[in-house]
Amino acid sequence: MDQAGAGEATAVAAAVCVTGAGGFIASWLVERLLARGDYAVHGTVRDPSDPKNDHLRTLDGAGERLRLFKADVLDYASVASAVAGCAGVFHVASPCPAAKSTNPEVELLAPAVAGTLNVLRACREAGVRRVVVVSSVRAIFINPNPPEGPTMDEHCWSDEEYCRATESWYCLSKTLAEREAWAYAEKTGLDVVTVCPPLVFGPLLQPTATAWTPWTTG
Repeated sequence: MDQAGAGEATAVAAAVCVTGAGGFIASWLVERLLARGDYAVHGTVRDPSDPKNDHLRTLDGAGERLRLFKADVLDYASVASAVAGCAGVFHVASPCPAAKSTNPEVELLAPAVAGTLNVLRACREAGVRRVVVVSSVRAIFINPNPPEGPTMDEHCWSDEEYCRATESWYCLSKTLAEREAWAYAEKTGLDVVTVCPPLVFGPLLQPTATAWTPWTTG
């Protein structure tokens, strides 16, 4: 765990955790939460000392209200440490390899599903009020026989067997993870919301490229 900045945390309304804080969407979530002025932010990253996370420390309010935690979503204890004391959690972290996966079950599917369940379990144990799971539009429309009508909603899912047949492993990982999230919420009563962004465009906060950077630069 690393506390960004030396100042004492100011009085805040609530703490919020953002998993995978160094990524494109997550970095902007951290920036927006800090900009509100009434949230302390717990950000999980693989290595807080890695220079690629330095952009988070330069955000307004980071010195007083941002703490970076060394965490791996497959390590329950590290996740539990990060979400402890938080009222809300944005679960953004998910594997997204830049090259074709040679072992998708290990590299994408297991981390996406098991990682999501670890986050949800930790949130329930910590008494988190709401969890926002950042899924993807790819969990919705990868289907050779989509439902009729112009609108796709929460009843629409990518076809798992079709994803396997076409080796659309990232799409499958997001589909399986979101299904597990909803199943866990129904079983436990945890307040879970999912969002399914399509392509995301905008300026980068982080200095290093990610697998999806060509699509996110404006």
